[in-house]
Amino acid sequence: MTAVPRLVVSAPSSGHGKTAVAVGLLSAFAARNMRAAGFKIGPDHTDAAYLGLAAGRPGRNLDPRLVGAPRVAPLFVHGANGADIAVVEGTMGLFDSLTGRADTHSTAGVASALRAPVILVVDVGAMGQSVAAVVHGFRAYDEMLWLGGVILNRVASERHEQLLREALDDIGVPVFGALRRRDLPAALPSRHDGVVPVVHRSVEAARGVRRLGEGIAGAVDMERLLALARSAPQLAVEPWSARGETPAVAVGRRPVVALAGGPTTSYSYAETAELLTAARALVVPIDPLRDEQLPENTDALVVGGGLPESFAEELSANRRLCTEVAALALAGKPVIAEGAGLLWLAREYDGRPMCGVIDATGMTTDQMIVGYREATARASTPVAQLGTRMVGYKQHRGVVNPRAGQSPAWTWGGSSPEGFVSRRVHASQLMLHWAGAPEIAHRLVAAAAPPAAPAPPPAPVSPAAPPVPADATSNSPTGEVNA
Repeated sequence: MTAVPRLVVSAPSSGHGKTAVAVGLLSAFAARNMRAAGFKIGPDHTDAAYLGLAAGRPGRNLDPRLVGAPRVAPLFVHGANGADIAVVEGTMGLFDSLTGRADTHSTAGVASALRAPVILVVDVGAMGQSVAAVVHGFRAYDEMLWLGGVILNRVASERHEQLLREALDDIGVPVFGALRRRDLPAALPSRHDGVVPVVHRSVEAARGVRRLGEGIAGAVDMERLLALARSAPQLAVEPWSARGETPAVAVGRRPVVALAGGPTTSYSYAETAELLTAARALVVPIDPLRDEQLPENTDALVVGGGLPESFAEELSANRRLCTEVAALALAGKPVIAEGAGLLWLAREYDGRPMCGVIDATGMTTDQMIVGYREATARASTPVAQLGTRMVGYKQHRGVVNPRAGQSPAWTWGGSSPEGFVSRRVHASQLMLHWAGAPEIAHRLVAAAAPPAAPAPPPAPVSPAAPPVPADATSNSPTGEVNA
């Protein structure tokens, strides 16, 4: 159970500035020495990473399709533990859902599950009194939704702001802030770079987050917004627990699992490391762009779906690490790669040599492939048993040829099989959220566990001494035998 103050930041559609506002709010709250927690609705690794950077703790994803709607609130309570304020950034428009299930899978559905007020960010750059009609329509569409108020973005002038405030006052909707065009600059690194600037703690990423926080602090009524967040009622659910989801594997030496990313942010969802640790793995970060060696005694490697395709040149240039990854796979150690991790394991990508673990080549295309897939495992691997059904997400431009190996990883719908299974390698462009399938961590750790050391041979047993006759015992202090 939790009563942590919380807000959901949404918008009528993509492009209104909700990411900049959510990151800026977290940065502004953190600048007040408040313990903040950031969440992203949906599968997006990049937004979650910047929310985490602003909050000072790992950003987390709340995706009902990937983890199941009943797990969303428990995951939130777990991630918000100890926080003074939690900010949840929505996905797309308030009522939009790629799955078509607006009641549970949209931002509005998640806000209802969290019993959290919604702040609607509206780009008013080309809007006047019509803002009232837009906001009223969103409020009336679902009367059970708690629309706490709005933040206006791209306000042109003081007169423009006054007109907008009056229109919204007429329908009784609070305005918590009015941002001029200069208040939310394009301060964050390009999305082309994905989560890499956060993993590497780049100056550009830190400066961008700080600038957004300063812009929000100067244009938003933070006290009123905090009061709204504090009015959220208690959320009566038990927190998600990695230990509760994944029984520990009985091992001798804890297997070392190299997890691609950095010390504070990985290319996997935050719960992946927690589940592996609960299953008795020793999780060690490995940066595929900078580190030239795997951690000592590596027993398994996990490359999450947040690794950007755009860093193919850097991945290829790290030849020493490519050689070590190939040797690890050849030795039969478990290797799990998602998204661009599959391209890294290929023979080459865009003409650049890669790890050569998989006999396939990759190429960047102009088409972005995006969407959820309900997949069926085509082989028994450290990820799943043959025939297991899981929900994953795809977002990539790179394609591989062939699409699948002799032993594919997945199939779904009427499509051809996808992915590669070889030895203990499981590589696919399908990304999984392990909180939705926590058994993966247990299976991986069990597969990676080093064989137990043989028991030492039993010590030789000395022959028993002959018994002493009863009448030969003596109580004499001199030890003499009585005749």
